Amino acid sequence: MSGLGKEICCMKYDTIRWKNGKVELIDQRILPQKVKYVRCTTDKDMYHAIKDMIVRGAPAIGVAGAYGAYLGVKGLRTKNKKAFTKTLDKAIKLLDSARPTARNLFWALERMKSVSEKNIENTEVPQLKEKLLKEAHEILKEDVKICRKIGENGRKLFSKRSSVLTHCNAGALATAGHGTALGIIFSSRKKISMVYADETRPRLQGARLTIWELTKNKIPVTLICDNMAASLMAEGKIDMVIVGADRIASNGDTANKIGTYNAAVAAKYHKIPFYVAAPFSTFDLSLKTGKEIPIEERSPEEVRVVEGSSITVKNVRVENPAFDVTPAKLITAIITERGVIKNPAKDRIKKMFKQ
Repeated sequence: MSGLGKEICCMKYDTIRWKNGKVELIDQRILPQKVKYVRCTTDKDMYHAIKDMIVRGAPAIGVAGAYGAYLGVKGLRTKNKKAFTKTLDKAIKLLDSARPTARNLFWALERMKSVSEKNIENTEVPQLKEKLLKEAHEILKEDVKICRKIGENGRKLFSKRSSVLTHCNAGALATAGHGTALGIIFSSRKKISMVYADETRPRLQGARLTIWELTKNKIPVTLICDNMAASLMAEGKIDMVIVGADRIASNGDTANKIGTYNAAVAAKYHKIPFYVAAPFSTFDLSLKTGKEIPIEERSPEEVRVVEGSSITVKNVRVENPAFDVTPAKLITAIITERGVIKNPAKDRIKKMFKQ
């Protein structure tokens, strides 16, 4: 099962892979300086991998969560179905608490729970485990196919060679392979004149991960400070903005890495198209608006400290939300595997779900 994440982007590394009965995750905390894989053998291992951002990006977190649910029951020796269900539910509850914003995590865990519930009466515990592992493999393979389709649909947005601004990392590293926002860029490489990548404070996913991916793929890229985007727009250097998403409400309001809202406001002022690329598993139709999206608050040390060195006054008060919400009215279109939702609104999203 190793290698499922390799696709038409030129990455030589899998974000997530199943190898010798274990899940291996590329450690995104130490890229690009070092490429190292972390092995997960239990649901607790996977919980910490998600929580500590060894693996990150909503689709990738979803895939990791699915494997984590399986790892939670993998070593269970009893054939008692009640004990199996209790153990699986405990694993899912643990993984569910790892990161609150990414919808894909909950979507994947719901799929794993559904497999168990549908088969529990007529299937013995060893076979139930096999079905869960098969479902996790399927979620991974589906994600790669979905990202490729998003890339194909997004490619139609380019009428000429264009310069693109992106924020955070929504590439192969944020998914099982190929990527969402970067997936569109990979699929449209002949139409790309330049990608401008925000550094993405405080964890610098743009500087560390997006630059690494685009460089590996030989796509022209320029790193910029987060506070530089608006001035580049004013100079006419940005033709469009493409970002990923961690959760999308039923009205199209979208949560993505903190700083995305800034880019959307600037793009609106400068009359530049602002696109969101995301699979349908990122939508949460139970939420009416983005105000209901839970926003993760992370450690203040992520802001106070850079590469082990303090950059401010000790113990200064910090606000460190991992995400912000971009209102649908600032979004030109949402690119999904099923098609492009222009001027996203509740009725248009609902219509696309029915297709």
